[in-house]
Amino acid sequence: MKNFTLTALLFFLVISNINAQQEKGITGYNNWLDSWTDFQPNKENYEEPTQILTGNITENTTLTKRNTYLLLGDVYVTDSTTLTIEAGTVILGDFNTKGSLTISNGSKIFAEGKPTDPIIFTSSRTDKKPGDWGGLFILGDAPINTFGKVASLNYGLNPSSTESISYGGDNSNGNSGTLKYVRIEYAGKNTKEFGNFSGLTLAGIGLQTNVNNVMVSYCQGNSFNVLGGEVELIQTVSYRSNKNDYEFNYGAQCHIINSLAIRSPYISSPDGSRCMSIKSYDIKEKADTSKKETYVNAENLTLVNVSKDLKSDINVGLVQEAIYIGPDVKFTINKSVISGFKPAVIFDGRIDINSENLQKIKFTRLYFNNCKGNIYRKDYSNNDDLESWYGSRAFDNVYSKGPDSETFIDSNNSKYPDFRLRINKIIASNDLYDDDDD
Repeated sequence: MKNFTLTALLFFLVISNINAQQEKGITGYNNWLDSWTDFQPNKENYEEPTQILTGNITENTTLTKRNTYLLLGDVYVTDSTTLTIEAGTVILGDFNTKGSLTISNGSKIFAEGKPTDPIIFTSSRTDKKPGDWGGLFILGDAPINTFGKVASLNYGLNPSSTESISYGGDNSNGNSGTLKYVRIEYAGKNTKEFGNFSGLTLAGIGLQTNVNNVMVSYCQGNSFNVLGGEVELIQTVSYRSNKNDYEFNYGAQCHIINSLAIRSPYISSPDGSRCMSIKSYDIKEKADTSKKETYVNAENLTLVNVSKDLKSDINVGLVQEAIYIGPDVKFTINKSVISGFKPAVIFDGRIDINSENLQKIKFTRLYFNNCKGNIYRKDYSNNDDLESWYGSRAFDNVYSKGPDSETFIDSNNSKYPDFRLRINKIIASNDLYDDDDD
């Protein structure tokens, strides 16, 4: 009985320590990045395609692991059709035609991989590069905040019917299927008129759609692009995106939980790219103010800029803010880590700093590490009011400076890095960034 009591006490102390370490940032008793992610995808070579996907898919179809598929041009799943993808299936986006896959409004995708057998969307080339192919679009019938109930994707797609690229409606609980244990690599083709595709675009997606354990890596555009709708993103990963890791717009109502963004200053686009961009519109006059403004609730995120020499990269202008907040949005972030940015957060200059707006934008129990500045307002040199407001004890935010090797459990692991927070070696400090030359 005595041995049992001691063992139980020891177990309790170990679990308590783990919980204390993982209170902020991505969390889990084990590193949930293990086995299904790939941080060196260019080293993988896949079999030559045995099946070609092209045009419209109008009948229920299953893609099987025993085949390798090629997306030839823009492929559409239409006519209330269901596309099922077996665990372990590889789908190659054709480089020459910049293949893409669109799940049209009313159709569904069920892509359910396994931790040891993920589904992979990647480039058809052996020497893979960002922007090799298009990306994955999933369209639903949940609300958006533009005038009228329905909008169309404006990315230069040329379907046989505009219905194939239309999204939006009244169904907040819509179900467009499931993405689970899925990797999307080297997407984001460039178009002259419309810019880059995103790795994964979720447009008007409803709450019954499941998006869990999805990794987008080396995308030339945004990794995740959420346009309107209501959706939860759980244990998602954006790795080395050229544009934004997570972009929210057009009245999106999103909960993003236990998710990760890893940026590189040597890959990021210099024209405004962040871990998170939260907007309600691109042009205010085209937004219907009677509808919901964009709302993002973030919990247990880790947003990290991985730099060989952070101080130098900041000084030469390679490092930008982690989070951009546009006007007329609601944003809350809790128990999260923001490490290695200048500054951590930037408000659009059009946001008035008043009680109403500050109540809509909340930062609580955050861990700011190695950031040159916390929360700034764009084009304003004096941000003392914001720093004072969010620095008060009521928000329980803490500040630190420390290298990644001491901040995270195993961030230098090239195959399966572990970006869970390691508390016991952190150097706590009120000086977020050391400006001294020595």
